[in-house]
Amino acid sequence: MPVTHGPMRLAVSSGLAVVTIDHPPTNLVDGAFIVGLISLLDELEAGNARVVVFRSADPDFFLMHGDVRSILAAPRRAYRPASTPNVAAATFERLSTSPLVSIGLIDGAARGGGAEFLTCLDFRFGTHRTVLGQPEVTMGILPGAGGTARLPRLLGRSRALDVILTGRDVKAEEAAQIGWLDALVPGARIEAHTMDFARRIAAMPAASVAAVKRVVDQSLTSITPTLIAETDAYGRLTSDGLHEGPMRRFLEAGGQTREGETARMDAIVAAMLEG
Repeated sequence: MPVTHGPMRLAVSSGLAVVTIDHPPTNLVDGAFIVGLISLLDELEAGNARVVVFRSADPDFFLMHGDVRSILAAPRRAYRPASTPNVAAATFERLSTSPLVSIGLIDGAARGGGAEFLTCLDFRFGTHRTVLGQPEVTMGILPGAGGTARLPRLLGRSRALDVILTGRDVKAEEAAQIGWLDALVPGARIEAHTMDFARRIAAMPAASVAAVKRVVDQSLTSITPTLIAETDAYGRLTSDGLHEGPMRRFLEAGGQTREGETARMDAIVAAMLEG
């Protein structure tokens, strides 16, 4: 029987946890998602799972992005230097450094915080419907949940700057070519491919899997100082309100709607830059 953690349903069998994200109407990365993810990690880390697969119940979005309406509704705060990563960045880092091997099964779009969540996973398998993007700069902010910290490690400096500074959609073929996706699989086979891969790792000795992750992460050095710098930069950018105009234009142009973000994302990005 699946267990619910906020907008996520969890089923565990033979060391493999399958998490289905089901957060209508559009799978936003919001407070409910982060709270549910924390609860999910508490259960997984206390249990016997060795591999976790994240998938989506939404036909269009793996995860949409952060809740722009909530960001706009938040009271403007005076800038204070950050000393720790924000809660989303810290929670994604907890998943990244967990002994669990994490895999994303992506058959749809993941932008903003959704793309940042995927970047914290160990593996990402997509279909030809997969679309990734970091549109935050067009909104007057920056990827603030690990995107500016992780993408250079994953894609290299110049490619990370490209996708972040242009705010453009990266389609599946390019995402696989530059390493944002680990494999591009036909839609009819994505489920079987992902689960076969996950079961193979889940059958490995748990202590060996955890040790490999720990040593590989140590070889890349700690990401925490970069996450703090990212959180600090986000706070500085939002303290003066310059993000509010682009974000309002984003919503007015159809952003954060299913129709807008599946059919008119280029026009929405252009609208944010018109001011």
